[in-house]
Amino acid sequence: MTASSPSLLQRLKRLSLVTQIIIGLLAGIALALVAPEVAKSTAFIGKVFVSALKAVAPILVFVLVMASIANHKHGQETHIRPILFLYLLGTFAAAVVAVVASMMFPSSLVLSTHDVAVTAPGGISEVLQSLLLSVVDNPVSALMNANFIGILAWAIGMGIAIRHAGDTTREVLGDLSNGVTLIVRLVIRFAPLGIFGLVASTLATSGFGALIGYAHLLAVLLGCMLFVALVMNPVIVFWKLRRNPYPLVMMCLRESGITAFFTRSSAANIPVNLELSKRLGLHEDTYSVSIPLGATINMAGAAITITVLTLAAVHTLGIVVDIPTAILLSVVAAICACGASGVAGGSLLLIPLACSLFGIPSEIAMQVVAVGFIIGVLQDSAETALNSSTDVLFTAAACLGEEEKVQRLA
Repeated sequence: MTASSPSLLQRLKRLSLVTQIIIGLLAGIALALVAPEVAKSTAFIGKVFVSALKAVAPILVFVLVMASIANHKHGQETHIRPILFLYLLGTFAAAVVAVVASMMFPSSLVLSTHDVAVTAPGGISEVLQSLLLSVVDNPVSALMNANFIGILAWAIGMGIAIRHAGDTTREVLGDLSNGVTLIVRLVIRFAPLGIFGLVASTLATSGFGALIGYAHLLAVLLGCMLFVALVMNPVIVFWKLRRNPYPLVMMCLRESGITAFFTRSSAANIPVNLELSKRLGLHEDTYSVSIPLGATINMAGAAITITVLTLAAVHTLGIVVDIPTAILLSVVAAICACGASGVAGGSLLLIPLACSLFGIPSEIAMQVVAVGFIIGVLQDSAETALNSSTDVLFTAAACLGEEEKVQRLA
């Protein structure tokens, strides 16, 4: 009796995860075009997948960072400082790109009276106060509300404290970290199905008709993000590694950017980035800290969104602004973005803060926020994809660059 040929399901299981995600993406588009009513019902599948990722991300970050620090041996090299420098450099470069693009291709907004029920920060001091309160948040509350700044603070503190505990305690913590990691891998295996549900339901429900009126603004936003992802970031990586950066850049965009684009959540993409960092062979003590840290402070996409939309409002109102002032605005707003990361709406809620630096009243600034929500179908997705893929890209660049430097000196 001859062995039967493998079934379609078995053939799909043999494909790489990225290929499976692409198949899910194409299937979602096809279903939305052929049977939109059926496609709307797949929203539940996407919600389950995103909810699962968001559920495992806080406990994963807490346990992994704590275990990494607790089991860190004296004398082991970590590369957090170079990664932080790349995060800041990337954010600043994105701000410069956004300013130049906004000056070259100025956008005009039709500011309407949309009433968007959001609460924006009242000023830089309020944002910084929020940031400090997030750091000292109750650990249980931080885990429940996915306050990653608070989670990181407690994980680092507990990790340092447990470094002085017995070997058995640290081994148990390491086993707990491995157990949580296995659960995360199981969740990630369902990414193709989750992407299918997200794409099908989004296209069937929203479509792209609402975006046509803001095509120019979207073109500037997405053009800036593509330029940063495909030109500026590779330049930074080349400067760090001194070799062709595009294999690494494209891998990060393909395996991290795609899932981040459709989940629209940097927090939900933390497990994906941690898994990719492990497959790249990076130092676990480094990426277990830098990846969740990047999800809160590496804000290249936010810098672009805040800058482009704020300067669009400035142009619409006929306010004259010089380039240095615009760059300073975008950098300050992007740095402060981590203080508003726990607020629904993300970078859009920093637009009133940015507009206030130009004397634009909050009534008009909130209308700009409303425009941001209208184009958010693509804007937020592209922003998250850029932010999240850059987290693992700069982590890899810093780790590989420092390792190569050590080899050259050896």
